[in-house]
Amino acid sequence: MSGADVVVVGSFVQDHAWFTDSLPQRGETRRALGFNTGPGGKGFNQAVACLRQGVSTLFVGALGDDHLGAIAQRFAEGEGLPCRWQIRSDVPTATSGIVVDRDGPGVQMVDLGANEHIDPAFLRALEPKIARAKLILVQLENNLDAIAAALDIATRHGLIRMMNPAPVHPDIDAALLHRCDLVTPNETEFALLIERFTDERVAAATLADRDDADLHRLARKLGVDTVVVTLGARGCFVSHGDASNRRGDDSAFYRIAAETVVAIDSTGAGDAFSGSLAAAMLRFEGRPFRDAVLHANRAAAMSTESIGTAPVMPRFDEVVRRFSG
Repeated sequence: MSGADVVVVGSFVQDHAWFTDSLPQRGETRRALGFNTGPGGKGFNQAVACLRQGVSTLFVGALGDDHLGAIAQRFAEGEGLPCRWQIRSDVPTATSGIVVDRDGPGVQMVDLGANEHIDPAFLRALEPKIARAKLILVQLENNLDAIAAALDIATRHGLIRMMNPAPVHPDIDAALLHRCDLVTPNETEFALLIERFTDERVAAATLADRDDADLHRLARKLGVDTVVVTLGARGCFVSHGDASNRRGDDSAFYRIAAETVVAIDSTGAGDAFSGSLAAAMLRFEGRPFRDAVLHANRAAAMSTESIGTAPVMPRFDEVVRRFSG
């Protein structure tokens, strides 16, 4: 691979998911209706989603020197996803446990392991490769100094800097957020960022019901050119800042409704959205940003129709066929 158009610096997590009719109470042992394990992690999911939209993608992350790390490498090789792994002997590969009931993911725990120990020097050594890309995508399942190093490289070389601020890191500051051109929080993450960086508090559960102008007002307080808030079954909301930088859109803010699908597992939908949006921005270059958001919204919807995360990310032609006409 001579060079990737998108570089994803992020996390790999081996997911373990149990499915049940209702969540167990404290102290209760409940029989599961099913179990699934597979490769995941916000960064890795987004890299797979991006690659499957037909855009050359490089993933940069960290693994433990262990069995789960070997599984990650084999899956990436089978997927045809180029990776640059920092292999750590002092910390394990990350794992998660997810309990999903009829209402969707209910309880999730994650040990981020090696993801929180990426050496910024490892990223700086990859600067020649990163510099050839057009867009960099980061999340918050890594140590913040590594994320900052990745964004610094992207800034030096004029890449589009995109962040999915998930999960909201307890130590993130406004300066790191302001290094980004585009952020894609869900409603919970958006509410947390607003509370942390402004003088307002908002309830995440009320965001989808708020007036569009009010959502736009809140988004502008984050100091990022473009904010896309994913609202689950309520679709997504887009807010642009300066009129000269609306990415081809006529409107400064708007909503896109969710697509109608038969959802059975929404665990990786946000990752499908962010990875597909990164790809669509490049595939649809010269077209309004709305077109890229619409495509990402559709890819995210399709991802909920199968159990799993990285392995179920839809492909570009599948999305187009599903929603054509």
